[in-house]
Amino acid sequence: MSIHNNGTELTIGLFGFGVVGASLYQVLAHTPSLNARIKKVCIKHADKERAAPAALFTTDADALLNDADINVIVELTSDSDVAHHIISTALRKGKAVVTAGKSVIAKHLPEFIALQQQYGTPLLYEAACCASIPVIRNLEEYYDNDLLHSVSGIVNGSTNYILTRMAEAKLSFGDALAEAQQAGFAEADPSLDILGVDAANKLTILLTHAYGALTATSQLVYTGITDLHEADSLYAREKGYEIKLVAHAGKLPDGRIAAFVLPQFVGEGSRLKGVKNEYNGVEIESSLADRQFFYGKGAGGFPTASAVLSDLSALRYNYRYEYKKLQRGEPTALTHDLYFHVCISFRSLLHVRHEQFARIDEWVSKDQRCHISGIIHCSKLVSSDWWKQNGTSLILYPQAIQHGFVETAKKAEINELSLV
Repeated sequence: MSIHNNGTELTIGLFGFGVVGASLYQVLAHTPSLNARIKKVCIKHADKERAAPAALFTTDADALLNDADINVIVELTSDSDVAHHIISTALRKGKAVVTAGKSVIAKHLPEFIALQQQYGTPLLYEAACCASIPVIRNLEEYYDNDLLHSVSGIVNGSTNYILTRMAEAKLSFGDALAEAQQAGFAEADPSLDILGVDAANKLTILLTHAYGALTATSQLVYTGITDLHEADSLYAREKGYEIKLVAHAGKLPDGRIAAFVLPQFVGEGSRLKGVKNEYNGVEIESSLADRQFFYGKGAGGFPTASAVLSDLSALRYNYRYEYKKLQRGEPTALTHDLYFHVCISFRSLLHVRHEQFARIDEWVSKDQRCHISGIIHCSKLVSSDWWKQNGTSLILYPQAIQHGFVETAKKAEINELSLV
């Protein structure tokens, strides 16, 4: 399907009328230059009162998918299985699709790419990553794979709000989460956010457009913030750091890609330290452009609607992702063959697998919490989840990846330090 800037109206079938859908409805009403209108909205509960004419709504998905007048489907549902059906059906029927669904894109992107190629219909999803920040299109169009060093940032507004309140108001994780929910920055069921799944899904998408790497979220090393303790925030402050949940993808010297989502100490030298509350920040480093920083609201109705609106506008010019970095022969390989500089926070010696360390540099023991700093191989985190159990947490240091580290036989020193 081609929609050119020739006066053809964008006739939209909208799935979902929650915070983002309602915001998009308002924005379109005040953007006549786009020449776009919502013809029908498919919702789940017909009896819910909404700030739009009742005739606009239906519970029949086929009323949108089979309507020949509708040339664009905007998918803003919260159910990834429902979203998969909507997107795949629309693409097969020759309708352009815009979605904010990071979970469905991360899970089904290879299938969606094949459908786009087979049926010639575009699928755009800028709103799936960092809401108002235009990071996907920049990675797709601006940065060449061979010159791109890394993409690193805070991509989940809910967790960033919680960590900000833990650091600045000295709240416990539970209290900060409750405050985030009350403020509307965290869902009633926040598990996808606080367990790191949402950020990992977004990183999966960014990997495709940054490096041409199609991978499943399960292949990434990731965790969330549920086991971070207020004592960890105090420990960070004593060292001049704050803790952020950071998503990172970067090229190693051998050309392979390291990708992970983990809590990380950030200091004054990092732009991420200034990213507070529900905001997101992404830093892109390349050979020629050096470091570029993107900052904006990563959550909320209007910020996300702005990204949806941008994709709708791009359809005017027949824009589509070309996935050029996927067409370059050998796929970019992810690797877990690297060393991390980490801090392990724990309650009891029984919960620390000291033998997993290649080197232990520091041991700090206090009433509430103990902290071990040292070097650990990434594969040790993949093969076991001890670092996610019993209230144990892992936090990366600012220079997380230890390039050139060579493991030596220091088991005697490690055993002595760990008091075992």
